[in-house]
This record gives sequence, C-alpha cells and structure tokens, in this order.
Amino acid sequence: MLLALLRQYLRPYRRLIAVLMVLQLISTLASLYLPTVNAAIIDDGVAKGNTTVIVRLGVVMLGVTGLQALCAVGALYVGSRTGTGFGRDLRSAMFEHVVTFSEQETARFGASTLLTRSTNDVRQIVFLVQTTATVLVAAPIMSIGGILMAIHQEAALTWLLLVSVPVLAVANYWIMTHLLPLFRSMQNLIDGINRVLRDQLSGVRVVRAFTREGFERDRFARANTALSKTALAAGNWQALMLPVTTLTINASSVAVIWFGGLRIDNGQMQVGSLSAFLAYFAQILMAVLMATMTLVVLPRASVCAERITEVLSTRAAIGNPANPRFPPDGIAGVVRLDGVTFTYPGADCPVLQDISLTARPGATTAIVGSTGSGKSTLVSLICRLRDVTGGAVLIDGIDVRDYHTERLWTAIGLVPQRGYLFSGTVADNLRYGAAPNQSVTDAEMWEALRVAAADDFVRAHGLHMRVGQGGVNFSGGQRQRLAIARAVIRRPAIYLFDDAFSALDVHTEARVRSRLGEVAATSTIIIVTQRVSTACQADQVLVVDDGKIVGAGTHEALLADCPTYAEFAISQSVTVGAGGVP
Repeated sequence: MLLALLRQYLRPYRRLIAVLMVLQLISTLASLYLPTVNAAIIDDGVAKGNTTVIVRLGVVMLGVTGLQALCAVGALYVGSRTGTGFGRDLRSAMFEHVVTFSEQETARFGASTLLTRSTNDVRQIVFLVQTTATVLVAAPIMSIGGILMAIHQEAALTWLLLVSVPVLAVANYWIMTHLLPLFRSMQNLIDGINRVLRDQLSGVRVVRAFTREGFERDRFARANTALSKTALAAGNWQALMLPVTTLTINASSVAVIWFGGLRIDNGQMQVGSLSAFLAYFAQILMAVLMATMTLVVLPRASVCAERITEVLSTRAAIGNPANPRFPPDGIAGVVRLDGVTFTYPGADCPVLQDISLTARPGATTAIVGSTGSGKSTLVSLICRLRDVTGGAVLIDGIDVRDYHTERLWTAIGLVPQRGYLFSGTVADNLRYGAAPNQSVTDAEMWEALRVAAADDFVRAHGLHMRVGQGGVNFSGGQRQRLAIARAVIRRPAIYLFDDAFSALDVHTEARVRSRLGEVAATSTIIIVTQRVSTACQADQVLVVDDGKIVGAGTHEALLADCPTYAEFAISQSVTVGAGGVP
C-alpha cells in the first residue's frame, strides 16, 4: 500500500526526483573520492616529504569537498520541496475524498480518526519521503561505491564486510519486526485520545453542569497512559537500535585496524591505504546505519499508508449517476415519496416502512411524530443524504438518485436540527448558503436576516459580526435563525426544516413563518416538528409513528380522525384550528 501511494502521488515530481538523484550521486561520489586523495597525501606526500604533492592534492581535496557540500545542500532543498509537495497533494486528495462521504462513511470512520489520518498520518509519510530523498538515495550509492573503493585499496581485508554488514542487517531487522505492531497500535491510540479530547471540548458545558470533571480526567488519563506506554515500548526498541549499530561499527573498526596493522608490519600494506580502507569501511557501515535509521520510520509510515489507503479506497454510498437527468425547465419542487422504506446498515428492522406522500410548490407540509419515529431520516432521504433501501424519492418526477448531487442540492434549502455555524463572520456564513456562482449583496443578506428574524441582534455589530466555531457565541435560538437565513438566501425551490424552530418561542416562530411565506410563496416547504402549534398552520399534516404514516390531512381532520395526532395535540394542550397558538 505504501509503495502504491508513493507511486501515485510522487508521479508529478519525477523531474525533481531525477535532479535529486543526480545531486546525491555527485555528492556521494565526491565523498567516496576523498579517502583516496587523503591516502595519496599520506603515502606520496607525507611519507616522502613531498610538499608539492601535499599542496596540490590538498587543493583537490578542498575542491571536491566544496562540490560535495554544494550538492548536499541542493539535494536537501530539492528533497524537502518534493516531500512538502507530496504532503500537500496527499492532504488535498484526502480532503477532496472525505467531503464526498455520506453520513454512512463519516459515521463508520468517525471524525477523530479522519482528522488523525488527514494530518498525523500524512505527516509520517511526508517525513519518510523527505528522509528517503536525502538518505536512502545516497546510502546504496555509498555502500556499493565504498565496497568497490575498499576492494581497490585492499582486497585482502574485504572479508570483514561479509561479517559486519550481515550482523548489522539481521540485528536491525529483528528490532523492526517488534516495532511494526507497536506503531500500528500507536496510531489507533492517537485516534482514541483525539476522540476523548473532542468529546470533552465539545461537551464541556455538559461536563461542568454534571460536575463530571473527575470522570473525564480519569478517562483522558487512561487514554493518555495507554498511548504513553505504547510509545515508551516503541522508544525502547528504537533506542536499542543505535547501540547495536554503534557496537557493530566500532568492533568492525577495531578489527580493520588490527588486521591492517598486521599487514603493515608484514610490508603488505601502506599506512595511507589502511587509512583509506578504514574510511571506506566506516562509510559503508555509516550508509547501513543511515538506511537503518531511516527504515525505523518505515513501519510507522507503512501503517499510516494502510490507514490513508483505507479512506481513499472507500467509495461514497451517495454518488453521481453515469447519465444524470434534470428537468429541462429547472426544478419546480414537486416532492413525491413512493413506497419508501429505509433500513440503517446493520439494523434488524427498517426505520421507515412504505412511506408515500406528495408535497407541492406553494404549499406547506408538516411532518409530526414522537422522538425516534423517523422524521429526520425522512428529510435526509428527500435531500439524498442517504439512499432509500426500498421505493423511490422523486422530485419533479425524477428519482433523486438520477440527479447530479450538486444540482439537486442547489435546489434545496436544508435547515438541520442543529444549525451548525462556521467560524468567521455572519456574512461568511450567509454566503455559505448561496448557490454556486451566486453573488450575494449586503441587501440580500439583510433581507434573509429579516425573514429569519435575526436582523435585530446582528444589526448591533453588522454583517462582520464574529462567529465562533460552531456558533458558540450565540444562543440556540440565534443559531437557528442564522441557519434559516442561510437557507433563505439561496431562494431554493424546496425548503426542508428539520425541527428548525424548536429553539424559537412561538411568537418569534410566527414572525419567521409569516415572512417565510412571503418570500417562498412558490416553493415547496416541508417542516419536521414536534409542535402541534406549528403543524396546525400547514396545508397538510403527516403523522409518523414507528416509521409509518398513520395519518394525513389537515389539522382539523386529523384531530377528528387520527387518535395518535389527537393524543399528541392534547399532550400539548392544542385543540384550536389552523392559525391558532396554544
């Protein structure tokens, strides 16, 4: 998976990688040439007292060193640029893919793990790319070149490489086999600690209201301790790698000096050759060390690649058809549900069964029912946040599954139960509701705010009034009114209000609905509510109970003919006709 991910997202950087390899090649060859020059200085200059040779070869050494440093800096720059660009592209691909997810995929992964995979996991792979670009390219060149140069200097001592390199490789492989499962566990534990933090920060008011700080502190401590223990275990294995490698290198260097000294005593080798051979031997083992230290990143990056690939390979349940359809004159807003049945994945029984209804432009349809009866699910099927498992949802006679999703959603103004606001300004949030390529003027924003009865509290600070993340600096009623204004500004053909007036008092709701009737006179309005005082003003009321429609008609007719609706009305002390309030 890691190789496939690297192959796909490093393809645009082929030229930079080629430049990087050339720079690394020149830098490494220069490094390999330096010990030979040093050996010549010792044997031909120092040993013979030839100052001219020492000066001439010293200048050569300085030139080679300068070239090596220049190429190393260039390689570092190109490698960093490649890694940064790769990370940018991978994060962008993750974001573009995640935003296509339906509720089903988002719930399957969870927000915390999607955040971790888009940030921490990507960062681990970027670190591997940058490290590989600057180390793993040079390491093989240095190893092979060092072996060739060492053989050229003194072939009789190269048997030491056949002992040292395998010992180093086997020891580090053994350590890495223990690191891989620990790194996989660490990524899951990071997900867990992010989940706990997200819950605590989002629900801080609830935590304080119920004085559960101690419980949450213990909950975080457990997640934190589990992560720290796993990280400590992984750190212990990583810490073992350096002393094992250092011990092997030092023992090998002692062996080279010992056997080289014996050959010098026997007149079979010169001091300069031993010095060069020792330098090449150190370069070879250092190359193995660099590759090993880089490969420490590999297990964690491999786990991260698996997690990222899992997200990127997940296909969204809600997709666009191969041949989308669209009404030639645009969407008028006739909504029809024909025998709709829906079952959540993994559930034993359907949430909605055989639901049929028709909502027409210029009319208001209210959907009433107790908590958990399936009202919100019904709305999510109409705007195709989920797909039906039986029957069909049609808009203007076309199945919603045959629409291009963006064109479908452009014709719908949805106000969900929780009117989520984005950080920024009021104007930013209102523009968020505009259709693509729709420019929104300040006058249109103020008109939308007037319809939602939100102009009074916004006027004090203007359209540039700051909005905290999630709208935390507004009350529940203010958030709902801003969410309504955001839907109104689009002037859609279909309005879907999913219990969107629950935080408003009856008088404010009456004002909003009155003004909404003025600007949406030709639109289809569907309101999900638990208030009979809201339902009684609708043109038709549908009563949902246990996933089925048990009553349909006007408020007065349902009071007389539908016991469920009558009980619902009595529980709220509502028995008046349409237009009345409790």
